[in-house]
Amino acid sequence: MDKGLPNIALVQINTTVGDLEGNAARILESAREGVRAGARLIVFPELCLPGYPAEDLYLRSDFIDANAVAIEELARELTGATFLVGYAEPAGANDPGRPIAFNSAAVIEDGKITTSYRKRLLPNYGVFDERRTFLPGSEPVVVDVGGARIGVTICEDCWEPSDPAVRDLAPGATVISNLSASPYHRGKGAEREDIFRETARREGVPVVVANAVGGQDELVFDGASVAIDRDGATLCRAPKFEEEVLMIDWDQSDATPPPDGDLEEVYAALRVGLGDYVSKNRFDHVGIALSGGIDSALVALLAVDALGPEKVTVVIMPSPWSSSETQADARTLGANLACEALEYPIGDLMDGYQDLLGDDDRGLAAENIQARIRGNIMMALSNSRGWLVLTTSNKSEASVGYSTLYGDMAGGFAPIRDVPKGLVYELTEWRNREGSPVPPGVLERPPTAELRPGQLDQDSLPDYAVLDQILRLHIEGDLGPAEMTGQGLDPETVRRVVGLVDSAEYKRRQSPPGTRITTRGLGRDRRMPITNRYRPGSS
Repeated sequence: MDKGLPNIALVQINTTVGDLEGNAARILESAREGVRAGARLIVFPELCLPGYPAEDLYLRSDFIDANAVAIEELARELTGATFLVGYAEPAGANDPGRPIAFNSAAVIEDGKITTSYRKRLLPNYGVFDERRTFLPGSEPVVVDVGGARIGVTICEDCWEPSDPAVRDLAPGATVISNLSASPYHRGKGAEREDIFRETARREGVPVVVANAVGGQDELVFDGASVAIDRDGATLCRAPKFEEEVLMIDWDQSDATPPPDGDLEEVYAALRVGLGDYVSKNRFDHVGIALSGGIDSALVALLAVDALGPEKVTVVIMPSPWSSSETQADARTLGANLACEALEYPIGDLMDGYQDLLGDDDRGLAAENIQARIRGNIMMALSNSRGWLVLTTSNKSEASVGYSTLYGDMAGGFAPIRDVPKGLVYELTEWRNREGSPVPPGVLERPPTAELRPGQLDQDSLPDYAVLDQILRLHIEGDLGPAEMTGQGLDPETVRRVVGLVDSAEYKRRQSPPGTRITTRGLGRDRRMPITNRYRPGSS
């Protein structure tokens, strides 16, 4: 317990990039709630006013100027406490293509901005491009709140203890505050909290962190705002993936961390990422091609849980190669989810292609035409009904190109694009414990895209357990073939998988975005050249 510390509220809110008016209204509403609860200091997330990440919008002077006007207008409404609000502070520069702003925290007291803290450590790895979009700050800021000395930091400022800026983090502070927009991946919560725990111990003062929540394109933010005492014990923690105004109780102690990275948490991340992508882009309805397989089943579950069954339509498109079992399972799942279900048999359309193309409609071409017919139907429904089409490829398939351009890749959002095949099964089984909407056959049947009679995925790919292991080591771990075979993996299988990953880069560049839940997704944090002749050996 720390005596003499002020009442502090940590606010995790779900803002939208570019919605300056809407974000300001959410900040003001939460601020007033904190004041009513007796908070003397109210901390908001990083860049909560303009939204994060706004990418190259931060390089546009009109956007920076509009956000500067918005923070001044907001400040006039904020009274009754001290407020720390994230915004993009103009730097007075106007150099096209170069940073013109600081990633800042406005210190607001008595209806005006008294000072601003400028983020000093700008991350430039993974999903982060802050050296591209912001200028670094250079000075610490410590403000007085009711006799306590509050050090102001922003996210990465606390993450690298060897940096001189961290060694000079907040001189004389009795509490360190941190405004964060720390995106989620599986296990990130424990990792992030451990870093702030170490900061508290190193500085010998409590650390309070307000983290963003909600989805933004590929990224999803989990919240989990936290207060940690000077000894590193967790005092209190806000829930994950929910908006919250968390009042810190300095007498409270909750030293036991919650389960981190479990299936419920991962499912919640995917649900929030999907729901926010749909709502923030102003779609009212989604459509899903439901095959009777495991991937489309999980996407349908997520869509219904995120949006409600009234906003979801599943489309069943049997072909001559579709088994009666998969089609029956698709119809049963649609009925169990209580969403609209449409059915369009595509056998006649496939025959039409065969008549037109003759010998050119054989083998792989025929398999892809089947998928492209379905893709065309889904996009036609999207155009006529205003749907957002959700694609159903998982990370294992997308990594090795086991998908069809302009076919099953056609759509606007890919909810499970960063979910390996093994995890698809785990998540579906976990969700199925609540009412068992997915028929048993979907979970028990060997994986098949039904590209031809009797076809199985393992005809073309290694066993998914092996494939997922290789992909994790290669994509998330940056290991080459020799390093992977040194871990006991078959050299020929490794070479083949790495070759498939490399040759499918052009497909991934044309695929829709999807929620990132691993340490490295297939989108903004993995940038490989399409034209690339480097082919590593296995030894």
